[in-house]
Parts: sequence; C-alpha cells; structure tokens
Amino acid sequence: MLIALFQPDIPQNLGAALRLAACMGVQLDVIEPCGFPLSDRAIARAAMDYGGLAQVTRHSGWAEFRERRNERLVLFTTKGAEPFHEFEFRETDVLLFGRESAGVPDEVHAVADARLCIPMAPGARSLNIVNAAAMALGEALRQTKGFPIPAASG
Repeated sequence: MLIALFQPDIPQNLGAALRLAACMGVQLDVIEPCGFPLSDRAIARAAMDYGGLAQVTRHSGWAEFRERRNERLVLFTTKGAEPFHEFEFRETDVLLFGRESAGVPDEVHAVADARLCIPMAPGARSLNIVNAAAMALGEALRQTKGFPIPAASG
C-alpha cells in the first residue's frame, strides 16, 4: 500500500503526508514538479522528526511515475462516482491524490483503475488533501488488515 501525491502545492501538506506515511508504515511517492522547493523549511516543521522515518520516492514527473509504478491506481477525486468506503482495496494499491489547487489532469483520470470520492455534506467542495489521505488510508488498511502492529509496552 502506498500514498502518491500528484504535484503537491502546499509544503505543510507534504510534511503532514510524510508524518502520516511514517506513522502508518506505508510508502509515500511524490510526483513532481511541486509548487514549492522540496527543501522548504515548512516541510521539516510539519513532518517534525518523522521525516526521516518515512519511505519516500520522488518522481520527476507523471511519465516517470507511470514507468516505475504498475500497481492498481486508485484516484481520489471530487469527480469520483464510487464512495471510498464501498470500494474493495488491495494491499498493493496506490492511493493517488491530486494537487490541492487543481486535482489531476484528464490524462491521469484516464489511466486510473478506480476513481473514488469521499462523501461530504451538501455545499462542501473538498477536504484537506492529507485529511482525505488519512481517511482513505485508514479504510484501506482496515480492509487489508494492514495497520502496523504496535510494539509491546513495558
């Protein structure tokens, strides 16, 4: 299971995604170009000390990502018709999230194996990208029994 962010715009969201990936023990793929320098201090601040724990792969663009990844591509989009909680996830799925400002282009929609939505209250447009990723990943890990096993305390 992995999370992929398509050309993220907001460094704090990338930092939070790094933390989410580290805490849940999943890979994070970043599809560039990003709307900010990847060395931005806001990323480190948002990721706190989890940045070093995250398994991150950077892709120079969509074409490189497609060459390196051939798993089932599950796109989360406000244009999706199937609610994410009714979808059957697999352990090898790539959970793809678009740009905060624009989502993903039509070419990405065209190759997605599934296009899922997160149902929202009437009048709501979209969730924060990392909130959406956390909800989606939580459901996917629940279904696949993929949550990390906590270390025994004491």
